Amino acid sequence: MEKKTIRDLNRDTIEQYRRRQKLPLVVVLDNIRSLNNIGSVFRTSDAFLVDSIMLCGITAVPPSPEIHKTALGAEMSVRWEYFPDTMECVRELHRRGFKVCVLEQVKESVRLNDFRPVAGEKYAIVAGHEVHGVDPDVVNAADVCLEIPQFGTKHSLNVSVSTGIAIWHFFSALHA
Repeated sequence: MEKKTIRDLNRDTIEQYRRRQKLPLVVVLDNIRSLNNIGSVFRTSDAFLVDSIMLCGITAVPPSPEIHKTALGAEMSVRWEYFPDTMECVRELHRRGFKVCVLEQVKESVRLNDFRPVAGEKYAIVAGHEVHGVDPDVVNAADVCLEIPQFGTKHSLNVSVSTGIAIWHFFSALHA
């Protein structure tokens, strides 16, 4: 098989991308410390038409060479906002009519593959700190906690990987 060329991929310009209809999906990064993880989430969000990213707490914001290294320019195409406090962000998303979905392993969590996003609803996925996870106050303020089933000896995924899996789940359910 022959690999596709850049021309075959027919990529949008940043201006074309910004005009495209986006998923009714926002990604919230709660105190993510790794700039590479932040960049990776930007890149995945660009690929699957995420509406915007909310960067909270210690999560770094563009412009940043380290974010750019993994985002590959997606930090310029995907809209983003910064909130000093993740709870402030969650309250604002609730005011805007979003259903807040935290990615976290809690006793009351719903398996991601069992969660069915509903067309016409707006969703926010909250992903947390690489070691400590999502802040407990944010977990308690969520509409639902989603857990990605895992079957190996490790019981956690890299935050950018888990966010990417969740984005794909919402994309595959909501993209018309």
